[in-house]
Amino acid sequence: MDTFLQQLANGLTIGSMFALVALGYTMVYGVMKLINFAHGDMVAASAFVGLMVYTQILGQTASLVGVVAIFFITAAIMACIGVTLERVAYRPLRTAPRLSAVVSALGASLVIQNGIMLIWGPRMRIFPELVPQVYWHVGGVIISMMQVIILVLSLILMVALYLFIEKTRMGAAIRASSLDQDAARLMGINVDSVISLIFIIGSSLGAVGGLFIALYYRGITFDMGWQYGLYAFIAAIIGGIGNIPGAMLGGMLLGLFSAFISGYVSSTWADAFTFMLLIGILIVRPTGLLGERVAEKV
Repeated sequence: MDTFLQQLANGLTIGSMFALVALGYTMVYGVMKLINFAHGDMVAASAFVGLMVYTQILGQTASLVGVVAIFFITAAIMACIGVTLERVAYRPLRTAPRLSAVVSALGASLVIQNGIMLIWGPRMRIFPELVPQVYWHVGGVIISMMQVIILVLSLILMVALYLFIEKTRMGAAIRASSLDQDAARLMGINVDSVISLIFIIGSSLGAVGGLFIALYYRGITFDMGWQYGLYAFIAAIIGGIGNIPGAMLGGMLLGLFSAFISGYVSSTWADAFTFMLLIGILIVRPTGLLGERVAEKV
């Protein structure tokens, strides 16, 4: 039972990070029907940008205000990069065949990954310990302050995003654009602004997820975006890509699944079982657990 509860806590922590990153994939796909393969490398870049903000801008200040500043500054920088990426790599190809945009996304991914390597080097960097190592023993389960912070803040951000999409006028514009861009334009919605907004939101959430990954695992490398981006992409598919609640659910489920496989089987087999889970879900329910939102045109 202690092992089960420990892996449950670990799985929820990891799953919340997957969910934050998966939201970036699902928001872009929901509106543009494009898999933004560069998103995972954006997440990796956010960890290095956060490290730069800590060392170069804040002078290695580890106070609460400094930590909050790292998150806000990093999110703002990555949001600007996300908007630039959309304007340079995706907007000129909106009327082109879908394969052209996919190739452009892959190219952007390689550019970002190699840019990280050229700026910060190929060696692993150790992210600073910004959160005190405080642990609580609840029964036989060890829970760290970092785990609590990641889980609570991730849930707050996911709930805030859901309420924004469902309860605000801009959220309604995003939902309308995801259903039919032409009809949205006829209703007076600026689809270009909507697309820029989803890149801002997706990149900012990815930046928070990247910083959480760096704080949790400490070691960051220039190519780690491929691994975490792939897991987040799988989470989005499991939940139903294009569906925001599906990305949240898929991230949590994937985190729990990976944690239980690592705890009860072996961490070596975690990736293999993850892809087996993906294949099984695609066979049983190809659109994901909550289903992909597709416009019905008549």
